[in-house]
Amino acid sequence: MAIAKAERLMNLALCLLGTRRPLSKRELRESIEAYLEAGSDDSFNRMFERDKDDLRELGLVIETVENLDGEVGYLARRDSNRLPPITLDAEEAAALGLAAKVWQQARLAGAASGALQKLRAAGLPEGVDPYEPHGALEPRIPVHEAAFEPLMLACRDRRPVTFDYRKATAARPGPRHVEPWALECWRGHWYLAGWDRDRGAERVFRLSRITGKVRTRSGTYTAEVPDVVTVRETVAGWAGDITDRTALIRLRTGSGYPLRAKAASVRELGDGWDELEVPYGHGLDAWLVEFGPDVVVLEPAELRADVVDRLRAVAKG
Repeated sequence: MAIAKAERLMNLALCLLGTRRPLSKRELRESIEAYLEAGSDDSFNRMFERDKDDLRELGLVIETVENLDGEVGYLARRDSNRLPPITLDAEEAAALGLAAKVWQQARLAGAASGALQKLRAAGLPEGVDPYEPHGALEPRIPVHEAAFEPLMLACRDRRPVTFDYRKATAARPGPRHVEPWALECWRGHWYLAGWDRDRGAERVFRLSRITGKVRTRSGTYTAEVPDVVTVRETVAGWAGDITDRTALIRLRTGSGYPLRAKAASVRELGDGWDELEVPYGHGLDAWLVEFGPDVVVLEPAELRADVVDRLRAVAKG
């Protein structure tokens, strides 16, 4: 429905911008297919009035003109809807240029190059390289996972998807039925935030753990999509960057320096071991497993159990 409305608004805007004289409701109805399909005059009138108000809210200046016969017509003059000239200083041009360069290795490389050409047309001199003042910066958003493109399109079109996902604690991947919300790049890794239909709860999936093809499914979403801020907080929480408690671990002396850097306190126990209090968030169990026999979880009990489960899964291969 959202796509159909957007197409209808676009067609109406093009009709109003492309005419040299005011067009009546009758003429607009005959020119736009969606209006022809309206069941009755009342249905068309309501649809047209809503669309006209929506276009005005989007900034389109629509004039209402009455001819000598008393018939009302509508048009959008191009001179009234022309954007003012765009001027960019050196820093603004550099920032936009760097933003375009970020995507040069991704699917949006063509769009980024086209945007840069439009920036030059808007006043950026041909001889000026927007990257030159920041030549040491090479921004990249790596997208190596095959699942990125179909998931990006599914998020845009609000289409449910299915895929096989391998949990860190599982020996084999399992099927997931997800309503995708948004993709987020967090510390060099891409994550999908969405609603897991099988579990009836929001979940975050790391794209590198998606195996096989991502398949879209028909139908509408069953859960409400949160705003962007909530999605980002969800990704941050599942990536382990939001913590509201601490864990107590034993760490072998002379090892685990990344853990020591995050520790709130470190106490020497002797016999080659130290006791650390570290922030406890989602993903800490997977991180602790990487240190193998150099780490022993003391508390809480659920973290200790998660680490043991992961170690058993690794042992099984």
